Amino acid sequence: MLDVQGALKNLQSTVTRHFLHIQNQHPFMRAWAVQFELAYTDFRVIQLALQLADEMDLLKEFTTAYDKVYQYESAFAFDGLDGFNAKYATKMTDYEKAKEELLTAIAKITKEQPHDPNDLI
Repeated sequence: MLDVQGALKNLQSTVTRHFLHIQNQHPFMRAWAVQFELAYTDFRVIQLALQLADEMDLLKEFTTAYDKVYQYESAFAFDGLDGFNAKYATKMTDYEKAKEELLTAIAKITKEQPHDPNDLI
């Protein structure tokens, strides 16, 4: 499989930070939106690596998990905290579960990555 450790680490970190940002009811900020877009790029790079490695079951699991998180993050990115709360204020437990499912999928993909003794990525 292609070495996508950097994308995996970035996506893991971003998804975790974004959940906490929303959970703590912090307002929308431009940096959050930039991170949201970069996370999508990481997601697509990871998808490509899985496709090239013919890891279709893992690809399906990863994509399904990401899509669940994306619905929450996109609500915040597109409509801010008020828009998110209008749609998902009572669904934070579901959002957290979706985040954990994505982190689990990321962990599975990470196990398939080449060994990097220098951890340079």
